Amino acid sequence: MDEAEDAYAAARARMVAEQIAGRGIDDPAVLRAMRLVPRERFVPRASRPYAYDDGPLPIPANQTISQPYVVAAMIAALALRPSDRVLEIGAGSGYAAAVLSRIAAEVYTMERHAELADYARERLAALGYDNVRLRQGDGTRGWPEHAPYDAIIVAAGGPAVPASLKAQLAAGGRLVMPVGRSRQQQTLVLVRRRADGSYTEERLAPVAFVPLIGEEGWR
Repeated sequence: MDEAEDAYAAARARMVAEQIAGRGIDDPAVLRAMRLVPRERFVPRASRPYAYDDGPLPIPANQTISQPYVVAAMIAALALRPSDRVLEIGAGSGYAAAVLSRIAAEVYTMERHAELADYARERLAALGYDNVRLRQGDGTRGWPEHAPYDAIIVAAGGPAVPASLKAQLAAGGRLVMPVGRSRQQQTLVLVRRRADGSYTEERLAPVAFVPLIGEEGWR
């Protein structure tokens, strides 16, 4: 490990200790994954010095990589198991998919922007995250070919949880997504699918995400 990598590793350890564990997230698998994944590799080179700051950063296609705490909180809410199959909507630069891949068995991620899909695919491949599959397309409709999923995570805010995503949850599956009538502010909700096919919904926290664009999101 060279001097720059040492500095990033130290910043990453501080980020997990102060921003994640320090705010009450105690899932060992999430903390371990956040310590392992090099966030600096998932942002443009000019932003690398700020990779472990407590906030979002710009990425291509006028999108953002979420604040590390938000990524950790959403993943922790899913209570993932090592055998789980996960669907992510909104791959962005690929960072959250990489974190998910260190916890779950299989990760399927979708990205609407072709430019970002290519950007994420290149980084995931270069870093060896070989249990992640990426598809470019309308994430509001999910990825039915690989359903059902034990967990679904949606990294964009919609007016409601898309029916297609709920239908692709396995019995006992969990879905976390920002939901709100405003494109600027939402509430993070956790949806669970019961064995009888019905759903429960729990409100977690106020959040602000980019809008979920697509057939079952914002037009």
